[in-house]
Amino acid sequence: MNAKSMFPLFALAGLTGLLTACPEDAPCGLSCPELGIADGNASISGFVSVDAFFGAVITVRDAAVGVSGTVRAELEGIAASLEIEGYAEMGLDELANEVAAGLEAKFTANLEGSISISYEAPKCEASIEASVQAAAECDVDVEPGSIEAQCMGSCEVSADVQAECAASGNLTCTGKAPGFECEGSCEGTCKLDTAASCSGTCNGECVGTCSSVNSNGSCAGSCDGMCEGTCQLEAGGECDGRCEGSCTYDPGGAECEANATAKCDVSAMAEVECQGKCEGSVEPPEVSAECQASVEAKAEASVECTPPSLSVTYQFAASLSVDEQAEFRIWLEGFKARFSAMLAASAKLEGVQTAATVLVDAAADVIPGVVSDIQAEGGLSISAAVGIGCALDEAGEVQVALSDTTASISGSISAVAMVSGAIGG
Repeated sequence: MNAKSMFPLFALAGLTGLLTACPEDAPCGLSCPELGIADGNASISGFVSVDAFFGAVITVRDAAVGVSGTVRAELEGIAASLEIEGYAEMGLDELANEVAAGLEAKFTANLEGSISISYEAPKCEASIEASVQAAAECDVDVEPGSIEAQCMGSCEVSADVQAECAASGNLTCTGKAPGFECEGSCEGTCKLDTAASCSGTCNGECVGTCSSVNSNGSCAGSCDGMCEGTCQLEAGGECDGRCEGSCTYDPGGAECEANATAKCDVSAMAEVECQGKCEGSVEPPEVSAECQASVEAKAEASVECTPPSLSVTYQFAASLSVDEQAEFRIWLEGFKARFSAMLAASAKLEGVQTAATVLVDAAADVIPGVVSDIQAEGGLSISAAVGIGCALDEAGEVQVALSDTTASISGSISAVAMVSGAIGG
């Protein structure tokens, strides 16, 4: 007989003192669902809070699998670009080690000294809507429309909120700099009509040492000196000229320029509605104790992280021909895109890891908590007791899913760290 369809006698035996008779006009379904957590089915017990917990386990497991798959795919892409043989059959640790060694060999063969890659941490945004939805799905006592979650960071705000944010000094604007003069961080092209320092890629004349020149003899790399022409600030930075890219700045008590994105740190502001996702964490809505872990875990798993822009500085080896330099630049652009995606995936996995930890800590209390509520109410029907038994039978699958999830996350984060170490990141 299929274990999933067997009557959970062992579990039911412990609940016999709580049973009430099955109503004559209601069928007593004395079997468990054939499909369980391993198959993506969370509807196991018929108790909303318990099945919501199972649903959170599935959500976190699937998030870990998906993002870990991204890390693996990007590693394989880098391995292919480095002409590493047999990478598809390698385990994750072996693949990461081979990629790290391949990168070091690539840089040694083409560069004078080391390569430096700088970037801002990936921007991760949490979904307020996901927290609210998770609360509504789990806590039957919460009234629809009354659920609120608080952004504990910054988010886009409407024009009518900007004045309040500006007055409190919590407003930042991103867009065209006023008069193209960026007093914050310029990302993109900074036009330098007169020689100035450039923390990105100098395209033009470098009064000093340039790491790379193009076929015209002009600088097309990092400039250890003063740059005149354009400075490409891929990871953002100070612009001493005309910022023709995107500028993130403090409006100094005023509101943002037209067409600029206004973001406000709303963590200390009550009743401010975000226009999009929250850059930071989300404080989940108030729910019953049985639902807290499920809601928090689903909120963490909903976080999306944006790949950061990378700024790269290096010096070509003197023996490298112009064609070889061009080939390296082309390869480097592909590597940057893949490595940036890996950084975003690693940041996402940190949130998923937090979610898994929350579920692990709560796993032992979810079903007993429901049983305690039943005891307080004085009894339950046979079908409800069977539901509890089915949940207890599925508890082992919860442990397996969370254990596999934790291992997958740790392996992927470690793989990204290995590659980062190879480039001094």
